[in-house]
Amino acid sequence: MQSMLNHPSLMNCRRLFLSNYEVWINIGVHDFEKRGEQRVLINVDLYIPLAYSTPKDDQLEEVVDYDFMRRSIAQRIKQGHVHLQETLCDDVARLMLAHPHVKAVRVSTQKPDVYPDCDAVGVEVFHLKTEAQP
Repeated sequence: MQSMLNHPSLMNCRRLFLSNYEVWINIGVHDFEKRGEQRVLINVDLYIPLAYSTPKDDQLEEVVDYDFMRRSIAQRIKQGHVHLQETLCDDVARLMLAHPHVKAVRVSTQKPDVYPDCDAVGVEVFHLKTEAQP
């Protein structure tokens, strides 16, 4: 996957990522999907300005913690059934952008067990926080 760091407004950012985070979630529009959980892989890239992601004292408090991504996703999953991967992607992206130090986010979800003849089906979204957003 090509990095979005070449976008002009992200030139002075660091990419923090969560790769293939495996969750079990009740997701889907079909009746059989509503009866149980499915395995979903979630990928998140956060773009954080170097001013907020370059530690001076090698302390966790100086950077965005990876746990923020996992905790936010877990909280969203606990909210219950979601019909579409698009909705899940948008919800996760919105949660990530709520962090004051996140400039942009890329989120993808994949359902790896849907079809036997492909690795996965999925969705991806990218959002860049505008200057007007907090």
